[in-house]
Amino acid sequence: MLLGVDTGGTFTDFVLLNPDQTIRIHKVLSTPEAPEQAILQGVDELGLMTAARAGLLTIIHGSTVATNAALEGKGVSTAFITNRGFKDMLTIGRQTRRELYNLQPAALAPPVPHQLCLETGGRIAADGSLIEPLTNDDIEQLIEQLRVLKPEAVAINLLFSFLDNKAEKRLEQAISEAFDQQLFISRSSFVLPEYKEYERGMATWLNSWLGPLVERYLQNLQQQLKPTPIAVMQSSGGTIDASQASQRAVNMLLSGPAGGLSAAHYIGNSTNSKRLLTFDMGGTSTDVALIDHGIQLTNEGRIGNYPVAVPMVDMHTIGAGGGSIAWIDQGGLLQLGPKSAGAAPGPACYGKGGLQPTVTDANAVLGRLRPDAFLGGTMQLDIEAASRAIETIAKPLGLSVIEAADGILQIANEHMTRALRVISVQQGHDPHDFQLCCFGGAGGLHVCELAEQLGMHRALIPIHGGVLSALGMLVAPRQRQLSRTHQRLLNNQASHSTTAGIDNSVDDEINAVLKTLVLEGQAQLLAENLAADSITVQPSIDLRYQGQSYTLNIAWSNSEHAIDAFHQAHKKRYGHKMDLPIELVNVRAALNAQTTPFNLPRQHSSPNNSVNEQTNDRQDNHEVTLQGFNKAVKIYPRESLISGVVIVGPCLITEQVSTTLIAEGWVGELDKFGHLILEKSTHSN
Repeated sequence: MLLGVDTGGTFTDFVLLNPDQTIRIHKVLSTPEAPEQAILQGVDELGLMTAARAGLLTIIHGSTVATNAALEGKGVSTAFITNRGFKDMLTIGRQTRRELYNLQPAALAPPVPHQLCLETGGRIAADGSLIEPLTNDDIEQLIEQLRVLKPEAVAINLLFSFLDNKAEKRLEQAISEAFDQQLFISRSSFVLPEYKEYERGMATWLNSWLGPLVERYLQNLQQQLKPTPIAVMQSSGGTIDASQASQRAVNMLLSGPAGGLSAAHYIGNSTNSKRLLTFDMGGTSTDVALIDHGIQLTNEGRIGNYPVAVPMVDMHTIGAGGGSIAWIDQGGLLQLGPKSAGAAPGPACYGKGGLQPTVTDANAVLGRLRPDAFLGGTMQLDIEAASRAIETIAKPLGLSVIEAADGILQIANEHMTRALRVISVQQGHDPHDFQLCCFGGAGGLHVCELAEQLGMHRALIPIHGGVLSALGMLVAPRQRQLSRTHQRLLNNQASHSTTAGIDNSVDDEINAVLKTLVLEGQAQLLAENLAADSITVQPSIDLRYQGQSYTLNIAWSNSEHAIDAFHQAHKKRYGHKMDLPIELVNVRAALNAQTTPFNLPRQHSSPNNSVNEQTNDRQDNHEVTLQGFNKAVKIYPRESLISGVVIVGPCLITEQVSTTLIAEGWVGELDKFGHLILEKSTHSN
């Protein structure tokens, strides 16, 4: 049995794939202070503890331990080691302002306290030549400093170590031996062997700062569920065995959201919907991303105030989830988020002591969340408590509770629309060319409104959308994303011609670097007991025009094709291409290995084409009057719908883990897998 687990800020989601390919889903409230407790609770409530203890269960887990620790600044005491004269590297950063027009910005504490920044020898130049050797005295002095400082972890980041890592490896070995392997050690030539010493240093420090927390958490979880094998989702959309995950903690900062994108990509392929704008609206935040025949990755991501240069899904996150709190600012205007009610106490309608108004409370007051159908009827909603919470902002604004609730939803929708434009319009994509795919427990209530604001006419609400990130854990491949900086000109002439000025030796150089990366990745995957013939390789290179600072990632086959593809990619992103030589910066290899085959079960179909013909006689279908609608709104349990039926809005589709609002003017149909395909109708019904 395979169990996908996604730990969110409010709920922890479970998707169980049985040996007969049937699926069970489950949700429990998260336990942020000890995330493993919610997982153990869910495993127990699903009746899987015996199977886990017998080794008959495999868990693939999206963890928030690294994410939460980074956002809350709760990493471990970490010493940062670099070359002499560069100890303030992480404090100085790129000297860029977070707020361009703020003349008195608040001072930020340095990521590493000054006393924990240490310097040593072992410096090499940009051409790989030795500037200052690493001596035995240097090593002894460092070890003595570490004995005094007593950090829990060490990050080693020497200049140009991606060209020659001997000094970093020597430091790693000496420190490990001196402290009897009691210190958690990261070196930049392992974490991120790329140029840009600041970004490489930040990634290495984050890996050490978070690594011991991830290691302790995973060891505790493995011990509690022994001998169940556990894999962990990485930020790039692939999984890694838990035994190796703690060494790559920085690669887990988008662990949960990446699971949702993996599932959306899988579903897009199965429904021939290769171009998707996705939004994952959970209890704490909303994550938006773009899929264009594949998951888009970036090495320019951020977590809080920190740049994260390791490959991660290209995702934009905002504080507009179901639990986002509405409040009134000093100017008397209604605002939303980023603070969230979280899992405890949660929205007021949960009846757990929450007093502040949230998006979920607004949906409940407007009747869009049904008190008797929430979480499949296992959790009753307190509508009166939700009304009292919203009244706290309605009265000061001179609004009714209904008007205030509607205002909260309008602001939430505007926040999400703006976020979707960031990852589409601002990157050269027309939303009209994509299908809007929503998931997360709260996503279905907003999908039609967002699509209309973006000028989109089609939407996809996947089956099990309320737990889609957990489903994504089951479909994601085992993966390694490896890279190495290899700077040189790809062509030496300023020309749009794909053959002008190409150095014929560059292809051999790139292929040699790729071979090294592939061998390293294969060794790591084979160590997870994967078959060699299951591993596929996707090579790519980062290119830029000579003199530029930023790169575009281009699939690699040969220089001629790469040059042409770069010109076109640059024109699409920035609106023009340039008559400049093209420079190679990084070589990348993505290695994927699909493990257990996964297929969603097909739904029963019917020759009838109207939902009314299928469900009129069912007693669990009825009509209600909802605020904002001029006609009665029908309510259908999703399990009562079968493939091929047509659903005409306005209506509510309730299910165990989410609710979908099909607005007036929209028509839906269930496909063979149970996904709900929505289209904007050409006439009003």
